[in-house]
Amino acid sequence: MNAKPILLLAVIISFGICAAGQSSGVSPFDTTIYGKNTKVGKYAKIRGINMYYETYGKGEPLLIIHGNGGSINNFLYQVPYFSKNYKVILADSRAQGKSVDSGDSLSYEMMADDLNALLDNLRLDSCYVIGWSDGGINGLLLAIRHPDKVKKLAVTGANLWPDTTAVDPFVYNWAMHYNDTLTKMEQTPQIKNARKLAHLLSYEPHISLEQLHTIQCPTLVIGGDHDVLLPRHTLLIAESIPKSYLWILPNSGHSTPIYYKDQFNATVAEFFKKPYRVIEKEGRFN
Repeated sequence: MNAKPILLLAVIISFGICAAGQSSGVSPFDTTIYGKNTKVGKYAKIRGINMYYETYGKGEPLLIIHGNGGSINNFLYQVPYFSKNYKVILADSRAQGKSVDSGDSLSYEMMADDLNALLDNLRLDSCYVIGWSDGGINGLLLAIRHPDKVKKLAVTGANLWPDTTAVDPFVYNWAMHYNDTLTKMEQTPQIKNARKLAHLLSYEPHISLEQLHTIQCPTLVIGGDHDVLLPRHTLLIAESIPKSYLWILPNSGHSTPIYYKDQFNATVAEFFKKPYRVIEKEGRFN
């Protein structure tokens, strides 16, 4: 068995682009300059790895975090929009894209600490943050573990724990089967790396509601009404963060930054721009 493994986010993006009507058969994710821009791409030596990152635009810093098996290029619809008003920072997470990691272990906590170290390397005290899927988990952990670093946080398609109270049963079973398949394959360096990422899909994260209670920054919690993460779990995340808004997109799966890119960008931008508003008492009638 030597088939190249395909992780969940890569599958989502591939099917998403085809279904979205890209009739040419050429994915824009393959042709975009983002993720391979030699003019702006750099490496930061942090926490035992060389983390690849790119920056675009000027203004207040905005960190955008990709999902499992993804890369910088996943945000080709967000970079042009947000770089008009922000200094957009995107990095390939540990063991993904160009950020090679030959170690045996991988966790969301490690990746969140990597992002904190990257911000330190860039001499940034704090920033706005967008995270999609695993990137949303990393965003939550960044706000929990390094609260001073996050001004405002927008997460889409994140989960707190890896079971069917959070994850759609079909997706959960798919991920478990994928893990089993990888263990039976020849353990090349590529497959070993894929197993690290697949392990995250099936056995992590483990974030408690008590940890969410400690998040200090205003947070926009986003999900599709037919997301791979169950809407009731997305609601639970929002309810457990003191200063949160909830946005469930109708007729939407996991790929909110792709399928609903215009609405996603505009809504997140408005959230970043406007002060957080406490809505209570008579204000609930507005």
